[in-house]
Amino acid sequence: MSISPSAIADELGIALGNIANAATGSLTPTLRLGVTGLSRAGKTIFITALIHNLLTNGRLAGFSPLAEGRFIGAQLNEHPDRGMPRFAYEQHLAALTGKEPHWPQSTRNISQIRITLKFQSARWLAGIAGPSTLNLDIVDYPGEWLLDLPLLSLSFAQWSEQALKRAERAKLKEAKAYIKSLANLTRDSKANEAVAEQLAATFTAYLRASRGDTPERADKNKRSKTVPTHPARTMSALPPGRFLLPGDLEGSPALTFAPLPETAKNTRNDSLYAMMARRYEAYKSLVVRPFFRDHFARLDRQIVLVDALRALNAGPEALCNLQDALSNVLTCFRQGSNNPLTWILARKIDKILFAATKADHVHHTSHDRLEGVLNRLVSEAARRARFSGAETKSIALASVRATTEGTIKEQGETLDCLIGTPLAGEMLDGKTYDGKTEIALFPGDLPKKTESVFQPGFKAGALNFLRFRPPLDLERTPEGDARLPHIRLDKALDFLLRDWMK
Repeated sequence: MSISPSAIADELGIALGNIANAATGSLTPTLRLGVTGLSRAGKTIFITALIHNLLTNGRLAGFSPLAEGRFIGAQLNEHPDRGMPRFAYEQHLAALTGKEPHWPQSTRNISQIRITLKFQSARWLAGIAGPSTLNLDIVDYPGEWLLDLPLLSLSFAQWSEQALKRAERAKLKEAKAYIKSLANLTRDSKANEAVAEQLAATFTAYLRASRGDTPERADKNKRSKTVPTHPARTMSALPPGRFLLPGDLEGSPALTFAPLPETAKNTRNDSLYAMMARRYEAYKSLVVRPFFRDHFARLDRQIVLVDALRALNAGPEALCNLQDALSNVLTCFRQGSNNPLTWILARKIDKILFAATKADHVHHTSHDRLEGVLNRLVSEAARRARFSGAETKSIALASVRATTEGTIKEQGETLDCLIGTPLAGEMLDGKTYDGKTEIALFPGDLPKKTESVFQPGFKAGALNFLRFRPPLDLERTPEGDARLPHIRLDKALDFLLRDWMK
């Protein structure tokens, strides 16, 4: 297969960028950590909690440098990339720790922040030289953008075929509306801006509907049950990702295209098909390729945050959708082990952490089972990563723990429960919560046998999920800093940073 000139230019640009970074960062090594996940997986909260716990020497017993007494401290440093937005750490922390705590806004664009870590090396020779430092550059990007990377290897015809097959299988009125809108198109259909805009709008409505997250609630007569999100509305592998998060490209020709059937194929410049194909290629050139070249290809470590509980509660079909999405996007990682030459010329991601978020939504007795579900979801992708030489790990975590645990008695049975304050407007058993009342909730138990949740007979909606407010009345350090409680955030840090802080 031939290599395109643009691909060669991209690789050369990546190599030159790595050489420049190596030269300027020779005194203080720099590790670039990518943080991603599909919408509402908790990326912003994860980064904010990670930084805050490092800055305040938080309770990170599972983080080796701190547990061994070698971690000296951390500080935020000058933003390293003048052309990229800075991650708004202070704003997000204020949201979590203010007088009226609330969850910060989710990731809408790419951003970056640098935190410098100081530690005493455990190595004898390095220890003699005094404390060591490490620049940790955290790159936050929407997982929806990651969905676009496979497009680089697909023509417009190939992508159209895939997209239309998905739409035909989807059980959504928006999908049916898009398929219907194609009925009158033929090879003779001429390029027409109004038609292109209408098709793009209808296709985007279908993409948004596929990612909808408003679950219907159960009949109020059912005890502590919620009706699951329809599996068709938990589909994740639906590019183009920028159709969902357009940013400053909204309304541009590069985002005004849609998949067309084979029956409309016509390569004449004045045909609608050729017009759509040109815009598809423009999307790849203006959106996808720069993201890959300037940001994604320069990562050293990667954490992928996954809202596995939402898919699990929607049933086996939703889990399979999520599994396909994760498998598709993870094929895009430049993964493998590094050596001094690849570190400069063709840097690879040598560690990937998969994290099932919102572990505080289930009792701790289900945390290992949640990890088991995640392991099953990423099994194929993790196998490929290990074959390439990358190290992988799966973990269940809560970056900021919003619940505590207790027990309740119901119908003579003692049940493990969660204690927290549901967000205003949350509903369960026909009751709408006001955002002020603390409750005890039995969330249900995850099955002991992981494989059972992927089988057609697994009952969707077996778990009870409410969205909770951030914790109130946070404990304070002697210096007055708020402590953000978490679940296994320290173990995530240890996996990602331990070998760089020996």
